Amino acid sequence: MPRPVHFEISANNPERAANFYREVFGWEVTKWEGAADYWFIATGKDARGIDGGLMRREAWNRGTVNTIEVESLDNTLMAVVHSGGRIVDAKMAIAGVGWLAYCEDSEGNRFGLMEPDPLAG
Repeated sequence: MPRPVHFEISANNPERAANFYREVFGWEVTKWEGAADYWFIATGKDARGIDGGLMRREAWNRGTVNTIEVESLDNTLMAVVHSGGRIVDAKMAIAGVGWLAYCEDSEGNRFGLMEPDPLAG
């Protein structure tokens, strides 16, 4: 059964938000050295939780987005559309990770879909 594997929090001031999550929950928040304005969030070593990311808020990314791991991104995208949802960001490759797309459900809630690259594991 597909499960959430990652979350993303958007913030007007990512540095301030990073400090908030460090202070309140003790999470490790580390700025990515890549081209995008992105921070990785490690919520702990316990297998019961998931890790996530923090990004600068834009018009398209308000709130928190959960990403769900699926076996076949293409098949799941077809199911999303068939069931009344929509694809908002088409399938894209994430080097060394897999393939990612963003969708909205029938009520306009945004979520991500990730098909892992079997060679990345």
